[in-house]
Amino acid sequence: MMNHLEIEVKFYLTNIDIIRNHILKIAGQSVDGKIFETNIRFEDKNKTLKKKKCLLRLRKDKRTTLTFKSPPPFSNPNFKILKELEVEVNDFSTMCLIIESLGFHQEQKYEKWRETFILNDTMICLDILPFGNFIEIEGSEENIKKLSSELGLEWKEKILFNYLELFELIKKKMNLLFSDVTFDNFKNIYSKDLSSIFIDMLSH
Repeated sequence: MMNHLEIEVKFYLTNIDIIRNHILKIAGQSVDGKIFETNIRFEDKNKTLKKKKCLLRLRKDKRTTLTFKSPPPFSNPNFKILKELEVEVNDFSTMCLIIESLGFHQEQKYEKWRETFILNDTMICLDILPFGNFIEIEGSEENIKKLSSELGLEWKEKILFNYLELFELIKKKMNLLFSDVTFDNFKNIYSKDLSSIFIDMLSH
């Protein structure tokens, strides 16, 4: 069971380059460099997955992976913990058709640029999303806290929402009319306005 648990925290970054340079000093080179991701979240007509706090996602970057996330057998208020089952497939389009043939539809699309580092069995991801820059640290609870401290990240500013939940907060605050988290949808939204929203969220 422990092998299928995803334990992580996020932090919002006002200067991603400073953090990246710090990571390079302690972790060396990134795994594959910066990679663009396209993600599709699937849902059924009754939105059963969201009601059960589950996620069915198909992701395309250098690979294509199908992921199912569900509530874990235990929780910790200091970390985001989910049960995660993931498998690599070799055809993004065909996998979409298979999922849709099972009664699901493409509910939401979201994009990001990701650069991944590995240090002491801990995965560090620098993520550039249409609405901001973040660091995601995944591993054991002990290693996550230790690495957060080494990188100078304030533990009290950790984020336990996933990116789609963060988008919903932004969507509500800015009265956005779209649901897909794409760079094209955000191209006319000022990054300064988005930054002020996150700073306000973290201060409460």
